[in-house]
Amino acid sequence: MTTQTRNEVLLEGLALAAPEWSHENHDTQFYRCYLQVPRLSGQADTLPILLPESLVPQISPNAALRVRGQLRSFNNRSGVGNRLVLTVYAQELQPGLGEPVNQITLSGALCKPPVFRRTPLGRSICDLMLAAPRRYGRADYLPVIAWGQLAVQVSRMQVGDALTLEGRVQSRTYRKVTESGAEERVAYEVSMMHLLVPEDPDGL
Repeated sequence: MTTQTRNEVLLEGLALAAPEWSHENHDTQFYRCYLQVPRLSGQADTLPILLPESLVPQISPNAALRVRGQLRSFNNRSGVGNRLVLTVYAQELQPGLGEPVNQITLSGALCKPPVFRRTPLGRSICDLMLAAPRRYGRADYLPVIAWGQLAVQVSRMQVGDALTLEGRVQSRTYRKVTESGAEERVAYEVSMMHLLVPEDPDGL
């Protein structure tokens, strides 16, 4: 049985500003913008979107936008900020349908031992690092957080174990103490909602 590789993101929210140039790769210009996706709690996640130049004309600031793509990771070699940079790589854009959406389906293998702990209020939480295969032998290294009974379940997994999950992409603000003082930084991670049982493609 072969494990199906999945890295599928669907977002809908507001584009906060016009895209700005990011970098060039293989003669393609890439741009970056931020999408604000409301949560049911009334808060919002502000998520980075990376897109090729061909998709830039489809973005209007402060307009609802629907994004299909993948969650990607890049090594930050600048020495400033997080060592691992996450972004949603946009493969398809559409005008928003008027309903906030934040969904990701992800499959991969654990590349670090799970870290299980409890919050001060006693709630279970588990941090995972998932290696999601990409083409040409590459992989995206994606931090995943699980809560409650899901946290207990995945805490028993070992490095190399495969898993497939459904969840959401979220942003989280934290304070980092540096030599120049405390800095406010933003981390991005996948919040796991469901752990899926891999399907046997021969049985479909």
